[in-house]
Amino acid sequence: MKIAVLSGKGGTGKTLVSTNFSNVISKSNTVQLFDCDVEEPNSHIFFDINYTKEREVKTLIPVVNNDVCIHCGKCAQSCQFGAISAFPTGTVVFESLCHGCGTCKDVCPVNAITEKEKSMGIIRFGKDKNKDISFGEGILNIGEPSGVRVIRELKLNFEKSDFIILDSPPGASCPVVETLRDMDYAILVTESTPFGLHDLKIAHEVVNEMKIKCGIVINRYDEKFKDIEEFALKNNIDILAKIPFDRQIAVEYSNGTLITDKFPKYHSLFEDIVKKVAK
Repeated sequence: MKIAVLSGKGGTGKTLVSTNFSNVISKSNTVQLFDCDVEEPNSHIFFDINYTKEREVKTLIPVVNNDVCIHCGKCAQSCQFGAISAFPTGTVVFESLCHGCGTCKDVCPVNAITEKEKSMGIIRFGKDKNKDISFGEGILNIGEPSGVRVIRELKLNFEKSDFIILDSPPGASCPVVETLRDMDYAILVTESTPFGLHDLKIAHEVVNEMKIKCGIVINRYDEKFKDIEEFALKNNIDILAKIPFDRQIAVEYSNGTLITDKFPKYHSLFEDIVKKVAK
């Protein structure tokens, strides 16, 4: 079963859920955990990973031969990212904006565009030294505009496992959509605030559009704020768990400790999440 854990914004508790969820199910299942939050991967902090494989992720970006270019502008017109501009004096590529789709090269009528390799980041893999969890993560180079290619390369390394858990990037942009692609289930993590509800609605729209079954985990739950439960009821979404606002969680999280190892009550809470997701 392939499960993505996502939230509409950062700081909601997505990594708390994905790491502890992986820890609990690893007691009786084979598990792969992939950190797809490639701009700021931090799932590894909670495990003792022995990395055994690392690979650079590259893309192809255009190179314009201005001695051949006729400055027709078709390449610039075809680029939806504004990464190439044609002037009477020459055609210029803005590498930091290029997504490496190759469209400009395809539309050039005089074959003035070739391509060169550019590093986007790395992907690396290993296994926890003490737990039966295989781990993978992507790290995007600073300044790159999108982590989609790194996430795509990371996901090519799925192995046969009972559960594959993906810690998604925050938000609802292209990297999140790439993470969600081909998933069986999505755990939407939110918090008991109006901002949490707002971002939950956006994340749910993406999941709903991709026709992925989902459930909600409310982190830092406040029983006085009922709007999220009303939203879940209205849209027929399961509430998987309500994690209380607990200073012990914040302390252990900041120390890089899995709360499911530290506190039996949270191990039981995550066991309930597993049962609801797998039913």
